[in-house]
Amino acid sequence: MRIYQLLIGLIIFCACNQSKQKPAKEAENKTSKPNIVIIYLDDLGYGDLSAYGATELKTPNIDALANGGIKFTNGYATSATCTPSRYGMLTGMYPWRNKNAKILPGTAPLLIDTTQQTLPKLLKNNGYQTAIVGKWHLGLGTGVVDWNQHISPGPNEVGFDESYIMAATQDRVPTVYINNGNVVGLDKNDPIEVNYFENFNGEPTAISNPEMLTMKWHHGHNSSIVNGIPRIGFMKGGKAAKWSDVDMADHFLGKAQDYVKTHKDKPFFLYYALQQPHVPRTPHPRFVGKSGMGPRGDVILEADWIVGEFMKTLKEQGILENTLVIFSSDNGAVLNDGYYDDAVEKIGNHKQNGDLRGGKYSIFEAGPRVPFITYWKGKIIPQVSDAIVCQMDLLASIAKLIGSEESTTDSENILEAFLGNSKKGRDQLIIEATGKTALRSGDWLYIPAYDGKNFREEVGIEVGNFPFEQLYNLTKDKSQQNNLANSNPEKRNEMKKLFIQLRGEDYNIGVKEVEFK
Repeated sequence: MRIYQLLIGLIIFCACNQSKQKPAKEAENKTSKPNIVIIYLDDLGYGDLSAYGATELKTPNIDALANGGIKFTNGYATSATCTPSRYGMLTGMYPWRNKNAKILPGTAPLLIDTTQQTLPKLLKNNGYQTAIVGKWHLGLGTGVVDWNQHISPGPNEVGFDESYIMAATQDRVPTVYINNGNVVGLDKNDPIEVNYFENFNGEPTAISNPEMLTMKWHHGHNSSIVNGIPRIGFMKGGKAAKWSDVDMADHFLGKAQDYVKTHKDKPFFLYYALQQPHVPRTPHPRFVGKSGMGPRGDVILEADWIVGEFMKTLKEQGILENTLVIFSSDNGAVLNDGYYDDAVEKIGNHKQNGDLRGGKYSIFEAGPRVPFITYWKGKIIPQVSDAIVCQMDLLASIAKLIGSEESTTDSENILEAFLGNSKKGRDQLIIEATGKTALRSGDWLYIPAYDGKNFREEVGIEVGNFPFEQLYNLTKDKSQQNNLANSNPEKRNEMKKLFIQLRGEDYNIGVKEVEFK
């Protein structure tokens, strides 16, 4: 009897011990792969954050990421404009390889081929939940979209399980939110029509009805009026579905927070693409006047608050220590990008691009070089890194992080630089701006000769067009004031040879003057 009792006790003990071990093993599996979040701002310049030297604006929440993670001083988007940069980041491919990778209208077809590799596809195939919240601007459908029906292909066809987006930009029609391919709040009795070439009969525009405007246009933005703001492109109908501009930041924040709360039990990838500080700058009344620099300064403060609220959500949900956060911008800053909104008049001592030359649209450094931060509480040791890193390299690097591999794209595995374990990033990088390309290699930047105007009055920016070659040592001359192409012909020829080797002889074919609209 005694032996029988001992055997029963041993069986019960083993069963209890196994039941205790099983949840621990499940927890281990659940946390073996980190959540990955990309927070992507729109037109945020290298000098727009106090962590990057701004003295007239204080951005404590984004600074907390920079001070608690890695602040990269040589972080690049693939391009100096929005659509190409987003394409490069999500596909791991240089945008200049795709002739259609340029600033797209709201009616453009999907730019990413549904068969090509993407970051969300990689993660989805490795057990991740995937989502995008915010700005898309990579085209939708096949070129002829009926906005009153399910819209496909789009984000959901290139790797995102869930998508809650705006089609293009805040200043372009259609001015509606799209949830998994369906316009939100659409009244079928008031169908949406969109046209980028001609207006619809009787519909007011900034030209025909200036008395309806609450924001004055400067260049390009003179078509349909929505919420008193003139837009690019013409739109009719869809009144119930039109967004509220001043509530957009809060709206997208709520969607991002809800996603985290409802998907925290399994590894997830969230691409959170904010609209600030792209035009039209429409801060919520809580932030109006807070910066003293007009709406542009106000929406940067709003974006900083948004980032803080989102990070609080990660902490409150108990997943901050298991989440890699990547923060960056799609290109450099521009003040006047189509509206009179006091961005130029109230800039004061603020240097939106820091000490870099140029700005958005420019092949100079202020075009593609942007704030770039990686943050992972408890895993990344806070530091400043001069490693050359590019958003395009997130694909191969994240593949390595999750135990996979990616070698079919232009993306390079520089995971150790992203995690702060190495000061070495890329050796060479081709940067792009409105069709023009240049080479960053080590300390040096080589820019070929290009036709066209250098200074563009519409936006007040040097875009880098000169009829002669340019060569800069960026370590010694960050502001690109000393062109060494003639005084150092040996280095110039070395860089040119490498540039053509990487880029090809046809680098200047089809390059056109950018049209600001």
